[in-house]
Amino acid sequence: MKLRPLFDKVVLKQLEAEKTTASGIVLPGQEKEKPQQAEVIAVGPGGMVDGKETPMVVKVGDQVIYSKYSGNEVKFGDDETYVIVSQKDILAVID
Repeated sequence: MKLRPLFDKVVLKQLEAEKTTASGIVLPGQEKEKPQQAEVIAVGPGGMVDGKETPMVVKVGDQVIYSKYSGNEVKFGDDETYVIVSQKDILAVID
């Protein structure tokens, strides 16, 4: 089974928050707040949003930053947790 988003929806898998810095300093409390960085797992076909045709800008494999309070968390498959957001909730693509 696969998740196939509709319209301008994007399925994201959150990236793990770093618990230590590159120099080895442990960052306490990182697990309390979920990261806003994610990898794009699936992309909808686009469509009409607010009466305008919306082409999809992101693609599978992109790493993105998305709005903190957007989307819906879903558990799917082997208890994997994904976030489904509208494309407009994606703030930036990380190159």
